[in-house]
Amino acid sequence: MPQRPGEEEEEEREREDAARRLCSVNNREPSQVIFCNRTPRLVRPVWLDFDGKPRPYPTLKPGTGRRMYSYLEHLWLFRDARSDDSLLVNQTELFVATRNINEQPIFANITLPVFTLKERCLQVIRTLVKPGNYRELDIVRSLYEDLEDYPDIRKDLQRLSVERHNGLRNRISDRREES
Repeated sequence: MPQRPGEEEEEEREREDAARRLCSVNNREPSQVIFCNRTPRLVRPVWLDFDGKPRPYPTLKPGTGRRMYSYLEHLWLFRDARSDDSLLVNQTELFVATRNINEQPIFANITLPVFTLKERCLQVIRTLVKPGNYRELDIVRSLYEDLEDYPDIRKDLQRLSVERHNGLRNRISDRREES
């Protein structure tokens, strides 16, 4: 179908704006999802609302699941409820609710990422040492700063937004080169 002049560029700008914002699409098409906590940790599901604000949901105990009634193109993140570390869902950091096929729910398998040795050590130290005592530890100075740089969903959202925007921009550029 022919498009009005400038319509294609306008659609691209809208997609780029949505990618920059990293927010759920205001969609009324239901999507049944089962969140499966396959970690030994208490998991906090976080829905990104239509403005991109994180909205925490009740936690999931280790090895449990919960049926969720979400909507198409709603975005979800999963965090360790105690440490706020980012977790993976279906081997990625961001879950996007999709259409149910044959009325079957979509599984969102929540797992631990492979932490670097340094990340894992920082996690353990944070559980064993009070924040006010970090600088009393006999460790290299840069590790004090790393210990004090706690996991933060806002920082992760900024990073994911940039990654998603860059991925979208690369796909648009690739399509232009193909035409």
